[in-house]
Amino acid sequence: MVMQRTTLRKALSAKLGQTRGSAGFLLAAAVVGVLVGLTSSALILTIEWADERLFNLRSLSYGLLFVAIITPIGIGISWFIERRWGPGIKGSGITETMVGLNLHSGYIPTRTVQTKLVATMATVGSGGSLGSEGPAVQVGSAIGSSLARYTNFGEDRIRSLVAAGAGAGIGASFNAPIAGMLFAMEVVLGNFAIRHINAVVIAAVSAAVTAKSLLGDDKLLSAPAHELQNAPELLLYLVLGLLAGSLGVLFIKMLKLAHTVRVSKRLPQIVRPLVAGLIIAGVSAVRPEVLGTGRVVVESMLSLDSTANLVWVTLLFLGVLKLAMAAVTEGGYGAGGVFMPSLFAGAALGAAFATVVTFVWPLATPVPGAFAVVGMAATFAAVARAPLTAIIIVFEITGDYGLVVPLMLATTLAMVIADYFDPDSAYTMPLTLKGIHLQKPEDIDLLDTVTVGEVMSYPGILAPTMTGQAALDYITEGRHHGLPVVAGGKLIGILTLTDIANCSDDLSAVQVRDLMTEKPITVVPSMPVSAALARMAALNYGRLPVVSDDDRTTHVGMFRRESVVRAYHRALSDSTGRHMYRDRVKQRTQPGASFYEIPIPSDSTCAAQTVRDIRWPDAATLVSIRRGSAVIIPHGDTTLRAGDVVTAFGTGESREELAWIFNQSEEGPDDE
Repeated sequence: MVMQRTTLRKALSAKLGQTRGSAGFLLAAAVVGVLVGLTSSALILTIEWADERLFNLRSLSYGLLFVAIITPIGIGISWFIERRWGPGIKGSGITETMVGLNLHSGYIPTRTVQTKLVATMATVGSGGSLGSEGPAVQVGSAIGSSLARYTNFGEDRIRSLVAAGAGAGIGASFNAPIAGMLFAMEVVLGNFAIRHINAVVIAAVSAAVTAKSLLGDDKLLSAPAHELQNAPELLLYLVLGLLAGSLGVLFIKMLKLAHTVRVSKRLPQIVRPLVAGLIIAGVSAVRPEVLGTGRVVVESMLSLDSTANLVWVTLLFLGVLKLAMAAVTEGGYGAGGVFMPSLFAGAALGAAFATVVTFVWPLATPVPGAFAVVGMAATFAAVARAPLTAIIIVFEITGDYGLVVPLMLATTLAMVIADYFDPDSAYTMPLTLKGIHLQKPEDIDLLDTVTVGEVMSYPGILAPTMTGQAALDYITEGRHHGLPVVAGGKLIGILTLTDIANCSDDLSAVQVRDLMTEKPITVVPSMPVSAALARMAALNYGRLPVVSDDDRTTHVGMFRRESVVRAYHRALSDSTGRHMYRDRVKQRTQPGASFYEIPIPSDSTCAAQTVRDIRWPDAATLVSIRRGSAVIIPHGDTTLRAGDVVTAFGTGESREELAWIFNQSEEGPDDE
């Protein structure tokens, strides 16, 4: 097995890694897309096959009993895989992909491909109320990461291929390559850095083409085209956006509750997935639509053209119930994504809303399918905080732009509502619960972190009245290629060796003012080096004068190619702090470790003691001390006081031990 893996690695390296140029890299992105298209197709076909069998069996007299057995077993398989080969198997996997990109330099274990696929097939195929899109993202990211590492690409290109695999997962799942690209950039990477886009686009398109050729249109989500009936109807879509944002927040709260519920230590942990499966099976007795992905139900909602025979209470109840069962499935260690449950609930909300307003809206009767489409996009935007993905995926599913204005309005309002009530998306919430706060990726390079003022030089200046020969001597003596021409502190031009070479007269007979280039392109000290470099490269210049931020005529220095080198070394030095941040955050991912606060009672023996005098638990790290409204960064001589609130980081056992230490009083421990 090891020999086969080594041989595969050598073969990939020979084919894709023989050149580090763009061609080899983009070829690798295309290979990632095809592989993701194949695996996503296998995942979708397996789940569809299992859904059909489950539906057929459920219609039999013993169907409910069968569901009550098979669903707990399916979620239990996911739990077992998580315990045996995890972590990172339960849930959608998008959170783990973000962690791999931000904290582990794009490393996602290769075994994630098979373990995630099996766990998702078991969970969703047995009736677990999640989708396959999130796992497709994680599997795609693992494929991209593995291929990049096997072909020895650098860290930045590893990140690009991880994002490419993520975008390919969405592109293959919905036949929506543009939405896949946006999801990778908007959610997974968190920025739209140009250097990543090419790989993401190629992978997403390759995956979508591969999946569609294998699956056809029947297995992919689709919807008919809809359009805005009249301008006043936009008011209804605004209200729908408000409701969708609230529904998205409700779903995130449900997921948070599912993540924080704890099973008693006296019970075996297998109880958690079994109970989750039984709850889902019980609910399916009333509403079987909650089982599986619910894609067929969503399509039926998106196709509604009349509110006749629709009961808004039933639709809304079904949508909320789907979200609740999705949270139960994820809380039970089931593997699957929240993408499809969000679309399901949003479509149900939109159709229900259209049914209600039919009775009060004086103009044309609202089309429930159109409102279902917009509600679907707005709810997903609130859950994932991905408005661009939500809008574009509707265009690619419907093949029509008739609802572009309602989509933009509703998703924007949904995002505003969601951000106001909860800063976390469904994908960042699990990290926040662990005390992990990822730095927001920036659409910049290292040179964006250094300003021109930090690296500009002062090579000298020329006076406009100097002779050309004197200027040439001064420039060559200092080994310069050009210098600014300054009079009274004001920049009036720049003289370069090229300007001097173009002079056909005797240099001793002409002045600098006659040779210089007037009104040169300039930069200012506050400008990022990356922007100055881009300006210099666009003009094919080797140097640019630096003028004051306050007065664009006052000369203050010179920005040259040597300045770029200094800027790069400074940026590398500054980035050490960011690497240290990543190392600290990695420590937070240790199982069972988290931040906690413990107050110091008034009668504690620790009051009036210094930090160094207290026997701190080995598994606890002192972070800060809050004293009233002030926050103190402690050191060994810091004296604790009664009423202080100590913030520490460590395991649950260390928290209990530290609480016991703080609660020791002069009378002795409380024996109650």
